[in-house]
Amino acid sequence: MSFRIRGPNASSGMGVADHSKKMFMELKRKKVHRYVIFKVDEKKNEVVVEKTGGPAESYDDFTSALPDNDCRYAVYDFDFVTSENCQKSKIFFIAWSPEISRIRSKMLYATSKERFRRELDGIHYEIQATDPTEMDLEVIRDRAH
Repeated sequence: MSFRIRGPNASSGMGVADHSKKMFMELKRKKVHRYVIFKVDEKKNEVVVEKTGGPAESYDDFTSALPDNDCRYAVYDFDFVTSENCQKSKIFFIAWSPEISRIRSKMLYATSKERFRRELDGIHYEIQATDPTEMDLEVIRDRAH
C-alpha cells in the first residue's frame, strides 16, 4: 500500500500565505498590530489574514471582530504589568471554533491548526475556545501571570 502526500500539510492540504507570516512578525517584533485574525481560504487552500487590529484596539474590539458562527485562528498581543511593576507582553494563539459553526469548518480548522501554529514562532500560550467565556479577558490575564 502506498500513500501519496500532497501539499504542505498531509492531513488538510492547507498552506500558510506569506502575508499571514508577515503580519504575525509585524505583531511580534514591531508591535504594529494588537491582534491578527486568520481564516482558511478554501479556494486558495491556505490560511490568510482576515483582519488586523491596531495597537490602540482593546480586547473587546478583538473579540467583537471574531465571527459568531464560523471558525478562525487569531493571535493577540496581551500587554500587562507584573506585580514587580514590569511591563510585559505575551502572545496568545486562539483557535476559535464556536459550537454553532458548521462541522466541515470545525474539521478543516482542527486539521490545519498544528501546521499553522508551527509557522508562528514566538507564541507563548494557546487557547482553544468554543464559547466566548473560554477566552474572556480574565482567562487571558490568568494565563499570562
